[in-house]
Amino acid sequence: MYVALTSDPSGGGSLLPVGGELRRVDDLVRAVREMEEDRPRWVFADARHLYPGLLAAGVRVSRCHDLALTEGLLLAHEGRYGEARSAEAAHARLHGLPVPDDEGAGPAARQDTLFEPERAELGADALAEVLRDQLARIEALPDPGRFRLLVAAESAGALVAAEMGHDGMPWRRDIHDELLTELLGPRPVHGMRPAKLQALADQVTAAFGHPVNPDSVQQLVKAFKGAGVALKTTRSGELKQIEHPAVGPLLAYKELARLYSFHGWAWADQWVREGRFRAEYVVGGVVSGRWATSGGGALQIHKMMRRVVVADEGWALIVADAAQLEPRVLAAMAGDRGLARAAGEIDLYSALAKAFGGERDHAKIAMLSAMYGGTSGDAPKLLAVMRERFPLAYRFVEDAAKAGEEGKLVRSWLGRTSPPPSQRWKDLVAGPDGARAARDRGRFTRNFVVQATAAEWALALLAVLRGLLPEPARLVFFQHDEVMVHCPLEQAEQVTAAIATAAAEASRLLFGATPVRFPMEAVTVSCYADAK
Repeated sequence: MYVALTSDPSGGGSLLPVGGELRRVDDLVRAVREMEEDRPRWVFADARHLYPGLLAAGVRVSRCHDLALTEGLLLAHEGRYGEARSAEAAHARLHGLPVPDDEGAGPAARQDTLFEPERAELGADALAEVLRDQLARIEALPDPGRFRLLVAAESAGALVAAEMGHDGMPWRRDIHDELLTELLGPRPVHGMRPAKLQALADQVTAAFGHPVNPDSVQQLVKAFKGAGVALKTTRSGELKQIEHPAVGPLLAYKELARLYSFHGWAWADQWVREGRFRAEYVVGGVVSGRWATSGGGALQIHKMMRRVVVADEGWALIVADAAQLEPRVLAAMAGDRGLARAAGEIDLYSALAKAFGGERDHAKIAMLSAMYGGTSGDAPKLLAVMRERFPLAYRFVEDAAKAGEEGKLVRSWLGRTSPPPSQRWKDLVAGPDGARAARDRGRFTRNFVVQATAAEWALALLAVLRGLLPEPARLVFFQHDEVMVHCPLEQAEQVTAAIATAAAEASRLLFGATPVRFPMEAVTVSCYADAK
């Protein structure tokens, strides 16, 4: 049963079981809590706006249909990539009205009211109308079953993202402060550099013999030019190729400055509250379906910062990641029996080694080159072996690459669609560098079909896992193919088993009966740094 719901700043709202009668309620939280016993699929205009208010009131829902996320998926599939995807925009299109853009449709700002008012201010009846249109469009697709699974997984991701933002990752401010002080020196006054950063900046200046701001690319390029060194950029990779006394302190400065900027004291003041790091996740924020963040940098936690992620007293962190996920996804999609047999082992690359002269590294290079379009070094020779030994897998990614080179769209296993070629790309293809531009897009599309499907597998894993976790265990972190659960220590074995079950179920949901294994290697630790 689908139930469309809207809220108002007073704490009330409207509920409309699709096919039933509209009901106005004065206490939306209470109404949702009561109806949740029947496990309806709640219809949200955008879960980022309404669900955080329910979570703050202690209400969690089991299922939802996110209209904005679904509209984005459908528009892309229909070749209308980039059109406004909000529920308001979808409703306007249905009625031939001016379509508002998506400006301001990001994560809801924190307000004093329980619920952030819907940007669109559509009624529940309008939401139900958009839902019916979306369901009809899904049914008209060549494979509606797969796309329904994609929509369900994407919508479940919206719930998980909101819950992780609400629950937060354990974060010890005292350890964070000690670590920053150790690496940078005491917290500086506003506008000043920490002592150790300033010392490195002084060393850069001394190496050039005149003041140079290490934060200024322009000044650095000019200073190196004056020293007889021509630089195109000041990226670390390029700096490491030259010899100059400023390089050492400059590289050290860049590393610590990044830490200070992305996870320093000011960052913690903004994003860490009540012992928890609470990021704002963006479901499908990357074209492949991977997540992004709109604040907090949760997907770019500095390796050193893992020491700060510590379980509560009597609790544990269960950290698990999928081993060699993308090659396994390729094996399952392509239906390549030889590759699938190897993917039935814990270490896929070791299982493949015999086909590549007994060298595990050669097997890895071949697989990564096939998925990412690698052509340097031994890649061509190893790809020739792959083409001979695993022809279906090789052909699968080659077909995707060819489609991209021809300016065509490609789709993931469940139906997520790649962006169309830009006008700039079309202009390049028509010019003297056309072959190179075509190959570049081919590399993108060959990986898109694999990476996007891997993202779908991970979403299915999350959807299943959140339903298997015992109370009070919580998912607190997710990144591509890695999950972290915070739970009482006595639940560690149960959570570990739940992760394995969720991985197997995600595989079944996407690929049915397949010999490909998707092992999740889980460890129980008290500190995130000990999991790696």
